[in-house]
Amino acid sequence: MHIDPAGRVVRSTAIPHSETNRGTPIRTFLHTVDGVTIDSVYDPPAFVYDASPSPSRGPVFVVAHGFTGDADRPHVRRVAETFAQYGGVVTFSFRGHGASGGASTVGDREVLDLAAAVEWARSLGHARVVTVGFSMGGSVVLRHAALYRADESGREGRTDAHSDAVVSVSAPARWYYRGTAPMRKLHWLVTRPEGRLVGRYGFRTRIHHKEWDPVPLSPVAAVPGIAPTPLLIVHGDRDGYFPLDHPRMLADAAPGHAELWLEHGMGHAENAAPDELLRRIGDWAVSRDG
Repeated sequence: MHIDPAGRVVRSTAIPHSETNRGTPIRTFLHTVDGVTIDSVYDPPAFVYDASPSPSRGPVFVVAHGFTGDADRPHVRRVAETFAQYGGVVTFSFRGHGASGGASTVGDREVLDLAAAVEWARSLGHARVVTVGFSMGGSVVLRHAALYRADESGREGRTDAHSDAVVSVSAPARWYYRGTAPMRKLHWLVTRPEGRLVGRYGFRTRIHHKEWDPVPLSPVAAVPGIAPTPLLIVHGDRDGYFPLDHPRMLADAAPGHAELWLEHGMGHAENAAPDELLRRIGDWAVSRDG
């Protein structure tokens, strides 16, 4: 199988936007540029476009889950079902999660996983790709948007993997944050051998044993490089992992560009995101159709 520098994969033989197969989900394994297999699912829109069965008239949402999630988790499926009311949806399991290969690097090389999923989504016929990330996935969509740019055709052949709008939910602004009890527990899970065993057998998450080298671009450092791509930052005021200085730092890093929603009563990531919020995100994404 040929893999180009952007992590391009062999096209599926299924044609989700044909008259015969409209409405049929696709499940496949993508391959990243560094050779990791990524379990991925495409759900076509839950509606039929008026004039054509092609999905190209609507966006596709590429959903980047949080740490210890995967494409089959109920909270990820709920997100996919809601976004399918607005367009196609690609969900996938980050490396080290679920049926995907490799080991989790907790937000570093996961950018390559997202790039492969975005390029696959574009290959299925959708003209616009909206990346939506939660928690760890929220940091990944920010870094991905800064690194994969549509207006830089010479950058390592990556333009097919760029996003057209970005939504980051419950994301950290900076690395190594240990200011809350849940984040101290997460650091134990990632950095200690016994913690990684708990991750593997308790959370179905295989965590890489090596520390970052080099340390990847932080989310807050990535944000200035996202413009002019539309950016929405969403955070709950009862988030137990990252307090409100994180989303405010992210929004301040893109003055006049990023839109910030602070959600009253909301906790952390997918499990805490109500359907009403997901629908508002869907409406926001569709309204940014350029």
